[in-house]
Amino acid sequence: MSRKIKLIWDFRGPASAKTAEHHEIHLKEYIAIEKLPLNITGFEVYDEMHAIAFMVVTDENMIPVRDALKPHRGELYNE
Repeated sequence: MSRKIKLIWDFRGPASAKTAEHHEIHLKEYIAIEKLPLNITGFEVYDEMHAIAFMVVTDENMIPVRDALKPHRGELYNE
């Protein structure tokens, strides 16, 4: 079984929560257009000045998605 990788986009500033929430919409659209095998996305608000949007991909899809969408960072995803 291939690993799952969580690609993360960081947003900072007073509008970070709304920006991360909106970015997730675009991630879902990308998954649908590219017909990716996983559809795990989300956003998390850490505080009023930092939020993230994320998307989970498999090892096989990580490099093409990374190159196309330019996430800020990534980490192994544990369900």
